[in-house]
Amino acid sequence: MRGKVLPLLAASALALGVAACGGGDSADDAGNTGTSDLSGELTASGASFPDAYYQVAIEAYAEVAPEVVINYNSTGSGTGKKEFGEGLTDFAGTDSLVGDDDPVEPGSFLYVPTVAAPITVSYNLPGVEGLQLGQETLAQIFQGDIETWNDPAIAEANPDAELPDTPITIAHRSDGSGTTTNFTKFLDEATESWELGSGDVVEWPSDSQGGEKNTGVASIIQQTEGAIGYVDLADATGSELVFAAVENADGEFVMPSIAGTTAGLEGAEVAEDLSYNPLNAAGADAYPITAPTYILVRTSYEDPQTAELVKAFLTWLLTDGQALAEDEFFAPLPDSLAEQALAQLDKIQS
Repeated sequence: MRGKVLPLLAASALALGVAACGGGDSADDAGNTGTSDLSGELTASGASFPDAYYQVAIEAYAEVAPEVVINYNSTGSGTGKKEFGEGLTDFAGTDSLVGDDDPVEPGSFLYVPTVAAPITVSYNLPGVEGLQLGQETLAQIFQGDIETWNDPAIAEANPDAELPDTPITIAHRSDGSGTTTNFTKFLDEATESWELGSGDVVEWPSDSQGGEKNTGVASIIQQTEGAIGYVDLADATGSELVFAAVENADGEFVMPSIAGTTAGLEGAEVAEDLSYNPLNAAGADAYPITAPTYILVRTSYEDPQTAELVKAFLTWLLTDGQALAEDEFFAPLPDSLAEQALAQLDKIQS
């Protein structure tokens, strides 16, 4: 974690004093943020992980600011950072931090946290539900050390399951992905077995299958008996996938859920740049593969109107827009982090 860290639930000294950080209940509330007289267009791209939430939020925002058009293209975090760094977009979505290989100039951007969500471990094994997977077992499966579903390591945690000798097919992202970063970062930090490292792209076993975006991975799992992959909760639910319960830091097997995500957020720490790591957080109820997501904004925009539109949309997203998160299978930010994110917007210059 880079920079000074602050407790996630610590109070934030904000002059804004925004009481609606927990989310408003109606478009009328959102209309009070002074957006109805704005007009213009914003272009953005990036993470597919939060796309379901962003699309619903953008649609709701259109009722509040009908003269503002926002185009968010779900390309994956890697492409989103690339297009943002090349000046092709006004903001970008990313689930991973900007790295040395990303074409984004240090000091030219700010992280704005928006929501968080679980990354499911979804699988296709007819007749087997309620599967429990330990952390070390999960690492060995995804790097190809465990090759069949009746392996003793899987059977030990699932004594009542009738596990077949079906070969395991690993499904992963083929594009640069923050979901991949968070999933592999979890395995890298939580286990001793994991040897593939972490990042937007890793070198998966040669017999694995890659799909673009979370929907691509979900499609492989749907179509392949014996497949296992990592997919955000919204897309996994929409694709009617079956999830495994994953062992957390306290040794409990926890299913992916908003409650488990919120429990994971409670133990996270926030860096000075507002990046944070809720992976494998302590707590019996915490889901261990809880991932943050961010909007990248510029520290300075040449066009004052663009700066105004970006700040207005994100202010709404961090206040009234938070109320939309849970229905789309995302956890809203804790109030203190939402307040810190709002303060981040004050740093944008034009």
